[in-house]
Amino acid sequence: MNRTFAVPAVAAAALTATFALAGAASAHVTVNPNMATGGSYSKLTFRVPTESDTASTKKVVVYFPEDHPFASASVKPHPGWSFTVKDHKLSTPITSDDGQVTEAVQKIVWTATSAASQIKPGEFDEFDVSVGPLPNSGTVVFKALQYYTDGSVVRWIEPSVAGQDEPEHPAPVLSITAATAAPSADATSGSGATADATPMSATTDDDGDSKAPLVLSILAVVLAAGSLALSVVRRKRS
Repeated sequence: MNRTFAVPAVAAAALTATFALAGAASAHVTVNPNMATGGSYSKLTFRVPTESDTASTKKVVVYFPEDHPFASASVKPHPGWSFTVKDHKLSTPITSDDGQVTEAVQKIVWTATSAASQIKPGEFDEFDVSVGPLPNSGTVVFKALQYYTDGSVVRWIEPSVAGQDEPEHPAPVLSITAATAAPSADATSGSGATADATPMSATTDDDGDSKAPLVLSILAVVLAAGSLALSVVRRKRS
């Protein structure tokens, strides 16, 4: 009996371990959505799971990239958590709708205001931010630090490289897609020369040749009716 069930028991244990490792590997700090349109403002949500079995998450710090500076960041208030937004001076000013920007967002710090609001083991929480303007294309990396109540700190700062295995603590990544060019005014309003050609010919012919097909159709109907009547009369005479 023991030999019969030894293999299934080992397989079950291996399968359980596989799922446990998969769950641990997928429980990263992430940014959602992970894709956005370039040049616009976007709402980003940073999802923070607690991977520890014994400690809770008490503080989260998200660092904004210096190579893609953000001129603006508005934080949505989160019950049970306080936040601070810290800026830094730019060595090279950037241009926005409001003109030249000399400061950009450096980091946002969220801190639990009580033990009740901390992220418990096996739980996750989400923190919303409206940021912009986004770069026109490319990828934006947000490094993050996760502070636990036992004093440990998990650094989500490792870069992900295409074609390689995912690192143990990957940094959240936002992919930027280029904005689609808007249709030209001529294509949408029909104000171009090509769009106007057909309407112009239709309006100028309303008093002339455009009535010819109607007149010809009426004459054809009259002639057909006359021919039919004449044919009936001839049959009666015969």
